[in-house]
Amino acid sequence: MTVMRSLWSATAAAGPSLERLAGDLRADVAVIGAGYTGLSAALQLSAAGRDVIVLEAVDVGDRASGLNGGQVVPGVKHDPDTLEEIFGSGVGTRLVDTVASGPDVVFEIIRKHDIACAATQTGWIQPATSLVAMEAITARVAQWRRRGADVELLSARETARLTGSQRYSGGWIDRRGGTVQPLSYVRGLARAALTSGARIFARSPATGLEKAGREWRIRTPLGSVTSGTVILATDAYTDRLVDPLRRTLIPVPSFQVATEPIPEKLRQTILPEGQSASDTWHLLRYFRLDAAGRLVMGSRGTFADVPVTVAARHHYRAVREIFPQLEGLRYEYHWGGLVGMTRDHLPHLHEVAPGLIAGLGYNGRGVAMATVMGRILAQWALGAPAAELGFPVTSLAPIPLHRFNQIGARVAIQCMRALDGLARVRDRFLAAGSAP
Repeated sequence: MTVMRSLWSATAAAGPSLERLAGDLRADVAVIGAGYTGLSAALQLSAAGRDVIVLEAVDVGDRASGLNGGQVVPGVKHDPDTLEEIFGSGVGTRLVDTVASGPDVVFEIIRKHDIACAATQTGWIQPATSLVAMEAITARVAQWRRRGADVELLSARETARLTGSQRYSGGWIDRRGGTVQPLSYVRGLARAALTSGARIFARSPATGLEKAGREWRIRTPLGSVTSGTVILATDAYTDRLVDPLRRTLIPVPSFQVATEPIPEKLRQTILPEGQSASDTWHLLRYFRLDAAGRLVMGSRGTFADVPVTVAARHHYRAVREIFPQLEGLRYEYHWGGLVGMTRDHLPHLHEVAPGLIAGLGYNGRGVAMATVMGRILAQWALGAPAAELGFPVTSLAPIPLHRFNQIGARVAIQCMRALDGLARVRDRFLAAGSAP
């Protein structure tokens, strides 16, 4: 029988032993959420001498930060020119620089704090599923090259060599990117924050939040934390504690499978230089190898509570399509989590109320972007003016009819799946028409 079991939990370095919060405590800054955002913020704040308490509803890494694909990808969903068009040349240019720095920030933290998380900075590939997609990629590469990024356009032959797949029409490589064992990374962040002086409490959900004079009081099942500044760092798992914030994003399921280790001779032909990849389908597939040579394949999951084999059927099909040479390899692991998607596909930085700040909405780019967002939130909490943060502060804009978000997301996923199906038919027709 196939069961849900995470590759990362089976192979991660052990996390720190954490207590539940009991009693009434005070701190300079309180952080709700011990994922990449919250722990990155706590690490920065405690290093600056602030007394920080972090509250985590479950255990560190039990949610998105320990369940994702571990791809450390520069940038956000929008290209640099588009960001500058949206925010203007001044703010937009600073934003491009900020999001481009994500992988370097991650790998700098890993080196500085000696975090054992199988980190590699060998690059990230975006293979094109069609010639039409290659046109967009060509423009994207030109934009990043103008800004000095170490990126390169790839021919179909070069893409096949670097991925091990004949499926793609070409692509590009961004050598700033890389991979980590995501659960080991977030546990390493927790250890680093503890060493710097932060206090982290697990299994201590924030059940209430209220203003008390100039301070905030966070209630938990066994106690409370009072602080002048509260950082909300819950992304896709944001709940009704601050309901207007919850309604600014839609939690979308993502699902992954991992094969048994690939035989050595064949393994040398699959992503032989160690890059990770995310393709250009509307419902993109993202894939990489882990440290033991297992292929990890991820894509959108299902909202329904269905058997694992049903949840994974698109993933099995993707592996057959991209890597037919892996036919017969067993699948050892199946797992999933939630991704925080925003209406404009951009992360957001908010001042929800005086002393109550939040960063969320990573749209599948959370390893790098959440780590950077944590630093930005820490700088803001330390007194940096909003204009100097390198990331725009935006007003809360709850999604209309948010209560129907799951229905809308399901419809959107089916529409994107249909668009991808039509694109496959078109590509086969074009290929047949060009055959001699």
